[in-house]
Amino acid sequence: MSASHILEFMLKRRSVMARNMVAPGPDAVALEQILTIAARVPDHGKLTPWRFVVVQGDDRATLGAVAETAFLAENGEAEPGLQQAAAQQFLRAPCVIAVIARPVEHPKIPRSEQILSVGAVCMNLLTAAQAMGFAAQWLTGAAAYAPEVLARLGGQPGDEIAGFMYLGTAAEAPSERPRPALSEIFQFGLPEAADG
Repeated sequence: MSASHILEFMLKRRSVMARNMVAPGPDAVALEQILTIAARVPDHGKLTPWRFVVVQGDDRATLGAVAETAFLAENGEAEPGLQQAAAQQFLRAPCVIAVIARPVEHPKIPRSEQILSVGAVCMNLLTAAQAMGFAAQWLTGAAAYAPEVLARLGGQPGDEIAGFMYLGTAAEAPSERPRPALSEIFQFGLPEAADG
């Protein structure tokens, strides 16, 4: 792929909503390549502060049941539709990859740098999957902050879920969404110094 094709892809990259995904998802060979690319990110100190958990098949419903239980514990009596959504959330795509942030104590490398590295992993994963022709979306939601879900994924104390990466095939092409004007989000040079 030429540089111009890569730039064109990056300029048009767009997530596909998980609810608009169908099978197939990536097979074992594709998953290995996606995860290998995902891990090629800046990683100060070579700490590898992330882990991947691939959730497919019946494991999606199992994890959904854990998420549903956590949701009910947090919300008590909930509308049936919300409870059902919590239970079925991981069934929206044939493959879900949980990215676990696993920062470590280090005298020179703060937790914040490690979390940023995990964010880069998520973006690389999303981009790699899409470059291979798969639909992909990075989601969190209440399940990402539920200790029970983290524990079921094998999380350890101090870990957190950076996101659930939904992968599949697009049932319909995503529409473009509004983007900020470049003039609104950058400037050349330093801003004026504050008086005082």
